Amino acid sequence: MPGLTIGDTVPNLELDSTHGRIRIHDFIGDGYVIIFSHPADFTPVCTTEMAAMAAYASEFEKRGVKLLGISCDDVESHKKWIKDIEAYKPGTKLTYPIMADPDREAIKQLNMVDPDEKDAQGVNLPSRTLHILGPDKKVKLSFLYPACTGRNMDEVVRAVDSLLTAAKHKVATPANWKPGECVVIQPGVSDEEAKKLFPQGFTTTDLPSKKGYLRFTKV
Repeated sequence: MPGLTIGDTVPNLELDSTHGRIRIHDFIGDGYVIIFSHPADFTPVCTTEMAAMAAYASEFEKRGVKLLGISCDDVESHKKWIKDIEAYKPGTKLTYPIMADPDREAIKQLNMVDPDEKDAQGVNLPSRTLHILGPDKKVKLSFLYPACTGRNMDEVVRAVDSLLTAAKHKVATPANWKPGECVVIQPGVSDEEAKKLFPQGFTTTDLPSKKGYLRFTKV
């Protein structure tokens, strides 16, 4: 499944990790999981990202979201790398598992291969990919970054909040949305249905087209 993307079921791979053997579907269970890849252990951007994920772990936990890392080095390498990650951010403990993919077969199935970054042997490294997986084991959202660009963890948290809000209330979130701000009512919901779904009311933006599709409410 090299083209894994939004709406696809994540492969039920079973891999060794720093927390023992993990089968992805079992790890997801009935919650949400963020699975994210890194080009290699003991590399600068990856070390800052892993530390940032560890620092934000409590924010994800509050939302019922688990973290699952993967890198192409083996488990022993991961365990040694964790010491560097925690030293880089004193007081931070890396509590989530990091899966091992030394033969780089898992990253192919998870669509996490960087076409440009290669190791000394000319073999492709993992990309800086992040998939948010839902309880139905499907990909809900993906981020894809090149090796030179580290992730923005605030945006990952915001994206999680958006997905959870949309799933719970059957709404969508507008550009730059943050929790507590107005959401938009989906076009497939009629005004009559909206009155029942959102008894608190909603406002319709007056636009030149007069189509009445831009409706905001609070949830």
